[in-house]
Amino acid sequence: MAEMIQLDHPGSDVADAEAFLLEALQILLDEGVRKGTDATQKVCEWKEPEELRELLGLELRDHGESRQSLLRRCRLVLRYSVKTGHPRFFNQLFSGLDLFALTGRFITETLNTSQATYEIAPVFVLMEEVLLAKLREMVGWSDGDGIFAPGGSFSNFYAINVARFRRFPQSRRTGSWALPRLVLFASQESHYSIQKGAAFLGIGTDNVRLVGTDARGKMVPEELEKEIQRAKAEGAEPFFVCATSGTTVLGAFDPLGAIADICQRHNLWLHVDAAWGGSALLSGKHRHLLDGIERADSVAWNPHKMLTVGQQCSAFLLRDSSGLLQRCHGTGATYLFQRDKFYDVTYDTGDKTPQCGRRVDCLKLWLLWKAIGTQGLARRVERAFAFTRYLAEEMKRRDGFRLVLEPEFINLCFWFVPPSLRGREDDPQYWSKLGKVAPVIKERMMKKGSMLVGYQPHGPHVNFFRQVVTNPVVTRADLDFFLDEIERLGEDLGGTPHPPPHPEPSSDP
Repeated sequence: MAEMIQLDHPGSDVADAEAFLLEALQILLDEGVRKGTDATQKVCEWKEPEELRELLGLELRDHGESRQSLLRRCRLVLRYSVKTGHPRFFNQLFSGLDLFALTGRFITETLNTSQATYEIAPVFVLMEEVLLAKLREMVGWSDGDGIFAPGGSFSNFYAINVARFRRFPQSRRTGSWALPRLVLFASQESHYSIQKGAAFLGIGTDNVRLVGTDARGKMVPEELEKEIQRAKAEGAEPFFVCATSGTTVLGAFDPLGAIADICQRHNLWLHVDAAWGGSALLSGKHRHLLDGIERADSVAWNPHKMLTVGQQCSAFLLRDSSGLLQRCHGTGATYLFQRDKFYDVTYDTGDKTPQCGRRVDCLKLWLLWKAIGTQGLARRVERAFAFTRYLAEEMKRRDGFRLVLEPEFINLCFWFVPPSLRGREDDPQYWSKLGKVAPVIKERMMKKGSMLVGYQPHGPHVNFFRQVVTNPVVTRADLDFFLDEIERLGEDLGGTPHPPPHPEPSSDP
């Protein structure tokens, strides 16, 4: 006999689930928030994949588990995940755990709506409108349009697609085959999403011209002019230029004024990828790095990076206020965007995007901004600059640290030269040996759990560290620890005896 499905109110199940939620929230507060941001705890508890699979018990079974079993699994997930809110996590262009923004994320996850129409997200449609207007004001525009996108890469995709539509509106119907060969331009230091966008949108990576940069990683305007002329001589159709404000590795800012002049002369769309560096606009001290951004046609800006809003929060901003986004992407699906609704349907913003379901990314930023104000956000930016300068000066005072270049932004790029290699620059194997130092130090810090910082090769440079401070709870003591720990973890490389190990942070659950 088939099992009867209970159709009345599942009261006991709801009560059990609420009890689980309350206990899980306490675990989250203890393990994720308190311990996860405590400098005496580990940044990560390293395990090899097979060991971690066994510890977590990832397999899925036919029957559910008890509340206590689930709570234990919650603790394990938190224990063995990387704590990106930890004050010694310097590995990405995002870090920190802001509790105001986190509260916003709890609320949006609880409401579980889509930012598509006013009827299902009235609060968030209005909130997004206010935030986008404020961000455009920071750029220097009094009007315009925009949308929150699922990350900076997709904001760049939007820019390319809208620029193509503006130049060739028929492409929406006829496709790329009816268009001339389109060419777009970005610097050699631009984000890889520009190449991905060209592939994704059918333009092709062969039609992305990477423009030469100077020693600091900035696009050279004269090289851009040459590439445009070369493309035209080949019979191609230039249509789009991406300038970068805050490159991923070196933190370079392209000269926007000179690039805007070239775009104006050739009637090219100017997009500024300010996903990383856009938050400098909040600071009166540092917004000069983006001088000329108000001349852009579009801008990508990720508040989830420097402002510590939390993943994900990426704004695509458009200077055009004529409805270009809607004309480019809209299809008017009649089951969702009915024209005969009882309210003003211009508030149904979901048709401006290729997405259907679109998560609410605005509340966490709005709540943070409400909590600390524009001045508080500006102080957050300025503090990151000050800490980068402090680290750079401390490195100059210590043997073994060598800057790749003086930081203009908060990307601090450096090598650690162990004692065995100091003064041996004439050795033909010097750079090859130095390039092996960062990976070993990174492995040691991860297995110890003391901190996390990224490294990479770049152009002619062998592996070097890239340190960024965005976490507002980082202290000078954390930065001093960072330098000391690099020295401890790397001092014995090449045969020099390693000093006694530093006490490891606690990892008690």
